[in-house]
Amino acid sequence: MPDSLQIESTVNHLFRHQAGKMVAVLTRIFGIHNLELAEDVVQETLIAALEQWKIKGLPRNPEGWLFIVAKNKALNLIKKQRSQVLFGNDETNLLLRSGYTVDATFNNLATDTLIKDDQLRMMFACCHPGISEENQITLILKTLCGFSTLEIAKAFLTSEDTISKRLYRTKEFFRENKISFIIPNVEEIKIRIAAVLNAVYLLFNEGYNSTHSEELVRKDLMEEAVILCKLLTDNINTQLPEVNALMALMCFHASRNDSRISAEGEIILLAEQDRKKWNIALIEEGILYFNKAASGDVITSYHVEAAIAFEHCTSPHFARTNWTAILNHYELLRKIKPSAISELNRTVAVLQLHGAEKALKELNDIKGKNKLAAYYLYYSTLGEIHHRLGNATEAKKQFETALRLTLSEPEKRMLLNKIKNL
Repeated sequence: MPDSLQIESTVNHLFRHQAGKMVAVLTRIFGIHNLELAEDVVQETLIAALEQWKIKGLPRNPEGWLFIVAKNKALNLIKKQRSQVLFGNDETNLLLRSGYTVDATFNNLATDTLIKDDQLRMMFACCHPGISEENQITLILKTLCGFSTLEIAKAFLTSEDTISKRLYRTKEFFRENKISFIIPNVEEIKIRIAAVLNAVYLLFNEGYNSTHSEELVRKDLMEEAVILCKLLTDNINTQLPEVNALMALMCFHASRNDSRISAEGEIILLAEQDRKKWNIALIEEGILYFNKAASGDVITSYHVEAAIAFEHCTSPHFARTNWTAILNHYELLRKIKPSAISELNRTVAVLQLHGAEKALKELNDIKGKNKLAAYYLYYSTLGEIHHRLGNATEAKKQFETALRLTLSEPEKRMLLNKIKNL
């Protein structure tokens, strides 16, 4: 009898990486208005895999097995419901309704070469301008990344019921507005790519510095963001400079993963990180994408953030960090995409380059500082500045405020340690 726990672990891993592909393919066949049907078929496929593989063991080609079973279940569903349900677009629907053409039509629509295009279609559908930002990311995690509603709820510190309601509202939007499941044309891509990149960026950031988890780093979220961005960099119509810039940024940040957390789960700050643990291959890959991002006439915030990350990743040790270049990049970011958070990050560069007094003045002068009122890193940075100025009482006060605001357990432990060492 096969090892049940090992089988279940394998199925969960495979399903995480194959579910999005299967949902995307089935959504093109069923139509975006039938997204729930596509998800149901994929869920039934997972259950079938768990049941059969526990008895018979893993098939020789597990990924192929999943697709074949999903295809057969979808075909059965179409044959049963083709007179009641409208599938796909008008042409596809006619072909799927006919008993003579349903099998051939399905096989033609489910070839390996079309799967990546289907995933791109799903990305643009998830990031439709009529869908809110939080619903876009929720839908991407559910449909393209294979996350359960429980996993999404845990990632964003909310209830399963809230996530289910978000998903229901989004699916209702698709049904009511008859959204086309297509890759936009070249001109539309230029308009809508910003929303897609923003969703990928936010997904990656939640993995890079998880705000709602006992773990600071959620590698699973980071990996999914990179996979989604790779779909964009691999498609000729979406190989835009800002796409390559975002991929470069993610490669640079991900390269430091193994040095950011100790074996005991404690945060290791940049100055103390063992740079021998940095992933050189990822840094080199990031540089390749960064060079590709140099084409075109527009510099985006992703270009500038990638440039800042590049300076950190290519510095041999912390003491030789080019803070002048980093501060110059923040000046450019201030012009391209001003925000209170980027101003706060800029203050860290000022602290390293010009000292605590100058940094405190810059921090107090941040425009829109009220937007940082509930942001724990603002108070953590303020505490560090006062610590360097020798103001232990004020530093403790700011660290304690940061401690109350953060939801991250590793961050809490780090702040408690800072207070202890004042």
